Amino acid sequence: MRNNLPKIRKAAALLGLLFINVCSVVAQSSPLLMGADQADRWLPLVEGKKLGLVVNHTATAKGQHLLDFLLAEGQDVRLVFAPEHGFRGEAEAGANIKDGKDSKTGTPVVSLYGAKKKPTASDLSQVDLLVFDIQDVGARFYTYISTLHYVMEACAEQDLPLLILDRPNPNGHYIDGPILDTAFRSFVGMHPIPVVHGMTIGEYACMINGERWLAGGIQCKLEIVTVVGYHHQVFYELPIPPSPNLPDMRSIYLYPSICFFEGTPVSLGRGTDKPFQRVGAPWFKGGPTSFTPVSIPGKAAKPPFMNEKCFGFDYSNASLESLREKKQLDLQPLIDFYQQAPKKTEFFIPFFEKLAGTSELRKQIEKGKSIAEIRASWQPGLEAFAKVRAKYLLYPEN
Repeated sequence: MRNNLPKIRKAAALLGLLFINVCSVVAQSSPLLMGADQADRWLPLVEGKKLGLVVNHTATAKGQHLLDFLLAEGQDVRLVFAPEHGFRGEAEAGANIKDGKDSKTGTPVVSLYGAKKKPTASDLSQVDLLVFDIQDVGARFYTYISTLHYVMEACAEQDLPLLILDRPNPNGHYIDGPILDTAFRSFVGMHPIPVVHGMTIGEYACMINGERWLAGGIQCKLEIVTVVGYHHQVFYELPIPPSPNLPDMRSIYLYPSICFFEGTPVSLGRGTDKPFQRVGAPWFKGGPTSFTPVSIPGKAAKPPFMNEKCFGFDYSNASLESLREKKQLDLQPLIDFYQQAPKKTEFFIPFFEKLAGTSELRKQIEKGKSIAEIRASWQPGLEAFAKVRAKYLLYPEN
């Protein structure tokens, strides 16, 4: 039955039917349309239910926040679960999110990026349907898919259905990077997938279920409203920045490569107007650009090398077309900075291996391996992952 799932899902999507099994899919044929904007297809599924929302500022429907839309429709929203960056998306990376109330509606907000990362049985006792709508960017270490895992696990444990309103993956047109070794499992990498996985949130949820990655191999009851008109080569420009330091498409395309610098003594542009579009350090020589990070509340309160002049590279003028067509991680800047590091034994901090999902990338760079050699070592894992991924795709490759 599992081998036939992709064909059945594809047929269901083409016919606009509801497919019920590991995944339920609601779709129809028309121009590109977000899951949340197809209210006529999913409102009947939430009618009369006590709702919980797993959302942030990117969850919009008909031009307004999903919470506001549902309340205007007379739906019974009991609470909101907030991921990293918070319900309104205003907190910088890594900042603890606190429980509270939405200032606009008074709806209780429960943090999933603070004291806990998984809804409790008590939280879920207040609802009989959970709705997940968050814009992802398609990198393993972007924590919204880790939040998805824990939400699915909590729902499965409480026999609670999860409705996912799907959105495109702006980096969904390729897969690349080392496969995570589960010995390095953390909240910035939970599953044996590459750095760039090429799946939407809905597809990824199907993989979590199908590969039995939830605790004890349990499965979550899923219903997914797919994006109409989407395929994996579609260019989709995000209308809302998904987090404070990913302000535009250029930063989103660069993010999977530049994020590795989070595990090194190098600035990746936090505290400037071009985060994830610049890399630099005071000790780097020969870089064609310079910048000085400063404190920016809500984005980078205390950025690395604050008020120090950094030298390095600026990619903010790279064309979107060139970045998109590259379809692979760029390791050259990482190698360049390692080679000039004044203390090479201190260049890679432990967090780097969590980001890479393996110790091999660090060892390969330290040994002076070429990019071609490093990339060749990834290929068997990528080929195996591509076969697994294909089973869970809800959209055509092109």
